[in-house]
Amino acid sequence: MIYQVTSKPDTAQRLRDLAVLRRVRDRIDREYAQPLDVEALARGAHMSAGHLSREFRRAYGESPYSYLMTRRIERAMALLRGGDLSVTDICFAVGCSSLGTFSTRFTELVGVPPGTYRREVTRTTEGMPSCVAKQVTRPIRNQEASVPATPLA
Repeated sequence: MIYQVTSKPDTAQRLRDLAVLRRVRDRIDREYAQPLDVEALARGAHMSAGHLSREFRRAYGESPYSYLMTRRIERAMALLRGGDLSVTDICFAVGCSSLGTFSTRFTELVGVPPGTYRREVTRTTEGMPSCVAKQVTRPIRNQEASVPATPLA
């Protein structure tokens, strides 16, 4: 009897894996303000942190941590548009534990620091319904993958 070993999972297994990854993504969407890390997400999905990170990146184009930070920044943008909380309060309200990391990631995704965003977005979205403002100001996830590589000379 000849056995054939393949490295590719069958279609049914791939669909089960995608369902697990979708549950992880949904958990991040729901619990973005909670202290989440890849290890906790992996335990909930019954897989190793490395495997979860690889499969999540393969399915969604970015790591679970990057996806989590994007969710947090999107929520922070909405809170900044509201204008009631300080940048520090917003940082902690969206689940970040370091103002420096929050500001750095915010600037990377949005292009301006949180304080500047608050000042500029007030002028830009004035009179716009909040649902439209959210769509217009949404950060571009995985921006480095969407920028075409420049050829080396």
